[in-house]
Amino acid sequence: MYDENLVKATEAIHNATYETAPTTISYAPGRIEVLGNHTDYNEGTTFSCAINMGHCFCISRSDTPGVQITAGDLRVTATFDPSTSEPLEKKYQWANYVKGVFHYLREFGVEVDGVNCTFMGSIPMGAGLSSSAALEVATAYAVLSYAGKEVGKIDIAKIGQRAEHEFAGCSCGLLDQFSSIYGIHHGLIHSDFRTLETYPVKLPDDVVFLMINPHIKHALAESPYNERRASCEKAAAELNELVDYEVKVLRDIRFEDFEALKDKIDAEAAQRATHVVGEIHRVEEGVKLLEEGQLKAFGQFLYDSHETSRTAFENSCEELDLVVEAAREAGALGARLSGGGWGGSAVALVHAADAEAICSRIIEICTSKGVEPSAEIIIPSAGATVIK
Repeated sequence: MYDENLVKATEAIHNATYETAPTTISYAPGRIEVLGNHTDYNEGTTFSCAINMGHCFCISRSDTPGVQITAGDLRVTATFDPSTSEPLEKKYQWANYVKGVFHYLREFGVEVDGVNCTFMGSIPMGAGLSSSAALEVATAYAVLSYAGKEVGKIDIAKIGQRAEHEFAGCSCGLLDQFSSIYGIHHGLIHSDFRTLETYPVKLPDDVVFLMINPHIKHALAESPYNERRASCEKAAAELNELVDYEVKVLRDIRFEDFEALKDKIDAEAAQRATHVVGEIHRVEEGVKLLEEGQLKAFGQFLYDSHETSRTAFENSCEELDLVVEAAREAGALGARLSGGGWGGSAVALVHAADAEAICSRIIEICTSKGVEPSAEIIIPSAGATVIK
């Protein structure tokens, strides 16, 4: 499933810009992170799902060397040489996600040059729904199809991650790319970032998610994301000195050992690790709860997750806290910030029959307190695909 209107609009812009129809078209969805916040780069586990919004990417041949890339929503075009590793200047920061993917695909023998490209997304920018990963994955799928080459899905995810690291300046994990690639209709993706395995988890037919966007600026590359990652690494290193087994990353520390030892390591590192270790524990317990149909208990894990985001990891903000409390008051089974934090959106778990009423009530409560969010029903969706 993909957004047909988005695809038609992107095709039309490509035609108008380059006076030729695209020969290759791909689509990749954004994602919501359901549980497992900041666990991916700690080799932990997560629940996420691909969503019914994403990016479309078009390619056609050009007689001019280099890659021309047009951002459909901005109607701005940048040009780059995919063989070079230097990021584009800041005003073309959006094109660096694309350039990084073109560049790193070359290591797999995929050397595409002399092309015109257009992309456009239906994901609200800054909503924390992983617009950047959807763009990276859509780019990779289109380039591979255009070149008639194949690269494994895990490698595609890693290429997107490297583009994010080296070209966009954000040390993200693999959650976003995995979600975009491995999405399934009406189900969650349970990802293990140690083994890099993913498992589909069916959701009950009578539940959906809400995405509540308070419309505040969100850019992970400019956030304390990298600082938090360093704190997690510090916590793991110090815990490793206190136990008789190896702790390379926070995934390795047993939940009960962390609780017993957290007061013996650097206070700030322990505070940040409290959230991550708790998240890894909640995801693993959450698998059992979903298998047993215990939705209320699973929803409470979402509220617990947001609380440690707020107090321990400090990656929430006043507006997201307000949205989560409004969701609780409106009767959502659970709610939490979704994604890196410091802005972005919140996700809420609700019964499908209650979705419209809860959406309206959340907006009403938030508006009365000075925040005017938008709220949409999210359909867990299939992953990336080549359309043409």
